[in-house]
Amino acid sequence: MTIGQTSAYFTILGHTIPVSVNYHFTRKCNAECGFCFHTETTSYVAKLEDAQRALKLLKESGMRKLNFAGGEPFLYHRPLGKMCQYAKEELKLESVSIVSNGTKVTENWLKEWGKYIDILAISCDSFHEQTNRKIGRADRGTKEPFDNVAQLFQIRDWCHEFDIKFKLNTVVCSLNWEEDMVDVVKSLNPFRWKVFQVLVVEGENDNEKRMRDAGKMVITDEQFKTFCEKHKDVKGFTPEPNSLMRNSYLILDEHLRFLSPENKSKASKPILEVGVQNALNEVDYDEMAFKARGGEYDWGREANIDGKKGCGGGLEGIDLSELEF
Repeated sequence: MTIGQTSAYFTILGHTIPVSVNYHFTRKCNAECGFCFHTETTSYVAKLEDAQRALKLLKESGMRKLNFAGGEPFLYHRPLGKMCQYAKEELKLESVSIVSNGTKVTENWLKEWGKYIDILAISCDSFHEQTNRKIGRADRGTKEPFDNVAQLFQIRDWCHEFDIKFKLNTVVCSLNWEEDMVDVVKSLNPFRWKVFQVLVVEGENDNEKRMRDAGKMVITDEQFKTFCEKHKDVKGFTPEPNSLMRNSYLILDEHLRFLSPENKSKASKPILEVGVQNALNEVDYDEMAFKARGGEYDWGREANIDGKKGCGGGLEGIDLSELEF
């Protein structure tokens, strides 16, 4: 028997096992980030029972890690909590995580549901009010930019209190690539800091006719390298240039379909209709890119997962020449 194993998923006799899945269960958001790649083209959210059925199918197909994303997941705080509980208690997944802009995270929610999540990742692209305003990290109603620093430290403290790993996500674009974030990030001390090069995704943010036009925020590979050089020694630093991001994320959308990461207009049929394997066969993924970007890491509350110690926080201190830009 020939078995090919990668960090993203395993391939066994031509069958793909979706080890790590990103479930973007809503497109609704309270911000208007200019580079958003999962824009609010619909308000649809799957029924809780349908979402749970889909997650069970994914678990049966080999899923070990589940990440909830949006949109802004905490706009649906109770369904989000119930899905996290289901993923941990019923499916017994190794890792359940959430990516949020942080504005709707509350202590009460974490008291009730925090025991069901391993990682809480907060998106933060700048520590400057005007930069956040220009990026679109501002309240959609009031237009007031998010108070990143105060909220980040508060959420960090809650994560420590409830034994949740605190993670930071940053998108580097034309508006922030020269910013020095070293001191504040070191003070926040996330276990992992994901730093993405802004990405243009066909069908989502690729031109002015879309809800977002990320082309206005694109940076060169050299500009991204400049940002990375400045921050590479920060604990947990994990850079992702465009070359590693393309086709390396397994994305399930609000209709319970897989999306091709580089072309969101290409979607599979819903997995509740055709099954996981048939849906996977309808979209494109680059398993080597997932492996190259360190997709499997210390993603549970415990450092030891099934006896296998995962990669720690990130790739801090990395020789950037090792990355393909």
